[in-house]
Amino acid sequence: MRVQSLEAENFRNLKELFLEADDQVNVICGSNAQGKTNLIECIWMFTGARSFRGARDQELIRLGEKKMCAQLGFYAQDREQNATLSIAEKKTAALNGVTLRSPSELSESFSAVIFSPVHLDLIKGAPVLRRRFLDAALCGLKPGYSAALVRYNRALRQRAALLKDIPYHSELYDMLDIWNDRLASLGAAVIHTRLSYIRGLCEICSPVYLDISSGREQMELSYVCSAGAVGQSREEIRSALLRALQDTRREDVALGSTSIGPHRDDLEIRISGMPARTYASQGQQRSASFALKLGEAGIIRRITGEQPVMLLDDVLSELDDTRQRYVLNRIEESQVFITCCDPSGLMRLSGGSSFRMEGGKITDRQKI
Repeated sequence: MRVQSLEAENFRNLKELFLEADDQVNVICGSNAQGKTNLIECIWMFTGARSFRGARDQELIRLGEKKMCAQLGFYAQDREQNATLSIAEKKTAALNGVTLRSPSELSESFSAVIFSPVHLDLIKGAPVLRRRFLDAALCGLKPGYSAALVRYNRALRQRAALLKDIPYHSELYDMLDIWNDRLASLGAAVIHTRLSYIRGLCEICSPVYLDISSGREQMELSYVCSAGAVGQSREEIRSALLRALQDTRREDVALGSTSIGPHRDDLEIRISGMPARTYASQGQQRSASFALKLGEAGIIRRITGEQPVMLLDDVLSELDDTRQRYVLNRIEESQVFITCCDPSGLMRLSGGSSFRMEGGKITDRQKI
């Protein structure tokens, strides 16, 4: 999979941008606040996902403008393709001239993996970061998972509304059985998919981390379910969730929220048998974060047969020379976009192009 060109108009500070990409490495360099991350973010949006920076769609439109539009030319599935994305009152997308029902459908044709400073907090950060990592990866791979997650979150909000009404209307208590059953079924679908993904992720991450640590340390992944042991099959998970929801009804009414379910679960990372969140050094955290991202790319390749585009947003400066070399060597089969302030440390790369950005525009291009 290769990005061939990117055009953007009024995307954040990119008033008018055109990039003809190199098939290998694309180094986007320049001072802070010149638009380097915006360019990476614009490419990312063609995966059909939301902004990796947590921005709402309307925040992606250049200040003072009413609409942004972007066009991506790329090679995938053995042919040249073209995708367009626009945001005005709503977000719309088209692929090869055909309007899509939802921009999320772009994920079926274009895929990328983003590694940014926020991902360096994956290991020691709050569980919500690891849930977002899992959900973002799965939404890009499986459109059906995104729909299942939406249904679960909607039911979660509806149950929360009921929980808050029960103290004032005790006759509503019996309705919890209906919502418990629905939430257990929807939650089981989410957890079952996550468990399958984590098994595949571990198969790739563990050898990568072992390699990074020169064979000294082992990385393991496991899913921590707030409902306790849930089994492996979807029906086993549903039954376990239902029991847990019934057991915690009174506590949930007192809290006004649901205390167990996939929205409370976690991905546990262990290094040499010890929980990384508690015991990992800063170097181990960075190595584990990158192993997770390489695992994400590996699963995309395994499922789609395509090597995803790698987007590295200002992370190499956070890695020591040894890890920098490892990162660059491991992603040599992919097309890569790297943002940085100082490109001198990347001049050891063979092949590729360096682009300088100033004021949201590309002002210079040089071969590496």
